[in-house]
Amino acid sequence: MNLTPAEIVRELDKHIVGQAAAKRAVAVALRNRIRRKKLPPELAREVMPKNILMIGPTGVGKTEIARRLARLAGAPFLKVEATKFTEVGYVGRDVDSIVRDLAEAAYQLVMQEMKAKVEGRAQNLAEEEVASILRVSPLELRTGRYNDQLIEIEVAEEARLPMMGMFGGEQMQSLQDMLKGLMPQRKVRRKVRVKEALEILKNQEAERLVDKEEATQEALRRAQEEGIVFIDEVDKIARGKGAVGGPDVSGEGVQRDLLPIVEGTVVSTRLGPVSTDHVLFIAAGAFHVSKPSDLIPELQGRFPIRVELEPLGPAEFERILREPENSLIKQYQALLAADETELHFTPEAIQAVARFAHQANQELEDIGARRLATVLERVLEEVSFQTSLGRVEVTKEYVEARLKDVLASHDLSRYIL
Repeated sequence: MNLTPAEIVRELDKHIVGQAAAKRAVAVALRNRIRRKKLPPELAREVMPKNILMIGPTGVGKTEIARRLARLAGAPFLKVEATKFTEVGYVGRDVDSIVRDLAEAAYQLVMQEMKAKVEGRAQNLAEEEVASILRVSPLELRTGRYNDQLIEIEVAEEARLPMMGMFGGEQMQSLQDMLKGLMPQRKVRRKVRVKEALEILKNQEAERLVDKEEATQEALRRAQEEGIVFIDEVDKIARGKGAVGGPDVSGEGVQRDLLPIVEGTVVSTRLGPVSTDHVLFIAAGAFHVSKPSDLIPELQGRFPIRVELEPLGPAEFERILREPENSLIKQYQALLAADETELHFTPEAIQAVARFAHQANQELEDIGARRLATVLERVLEEVSFQTSLGRVEVTKEYVEARLKDVLASHDLSRYIL
């Protein structure tokens, strides 16, 4: 990927409405990775990523920006909630699991790419095996006439370790993975349809054709050099200046445990040691009650770039319904078209949905663009329940009729919208 920051922003614009400042910040961070690769090795080691802190209410696109950025770059991506972790010494997940999960995500990404490269060979081998069982030629098998015929094939069964289920914890999971690697795979015979057998055998052959050592090394490199970690709800572990009381189990202790990971440390994973020096961390939170300055100073210093995301109004909601490549309206149109129902929204109907969603956010809890899904589901409930309706036009009057009773009753709207 060799996109310029402007091109990265344009790609993000296809899926996310507004939030120009946040898009520019992540575009520069991603471009800096490309720039760093062109530097001499001794200088490249010293150039650390500028981590980003996104500040904004829920449902305005914080997670989506980070997720789309990672997908655009083909980078390993991990989303975690800061509130899931607890201070060392208390029961709960330890922060090192962030790095272990990132390494696993990188491995799965690399394996997926490598399997795609050998898919053709794997498909041919699978077809040959099934054809020999049926005693037909691979050419005849491809016609599809045998797809529903039952055949018996050998499938590799995952080794089950006795007594491991009674133990918990992530260290035990690592031990279990290691022991599974030492135990021989057992083959079991299964009766399946030819179509399913081809898929199973293709996956097995692809797995066998891929060089696992090469995949492991590439996954380690990607996790360290290209990994993106999105830490959500970071405002929930920020402690207000006036807060008093006993041990702050899920607050300052978690921040101090997160600090080494964000600053740069080496964590042992199933694939090998992973350094977090050049992993890009994007933290996000609403910061309604606390402020970014309530985070411990050391952690604040590790997020030098701060961007504020704007709340969404009726105009933004209308654009969200119209503009993105896979907007909610386009999704509903495609889903209902599968049942021979042609769904059409008038411009006034889209404006009405946007207005009602904004009104519900104002009167109830503000959940941002997520409210659109709830409102649209209510509007299209009757249409979705039926099939083969032909052309259905959703008008402003239809939207108002579907939502009138709900919005009239505050108690009802609290439960439904």
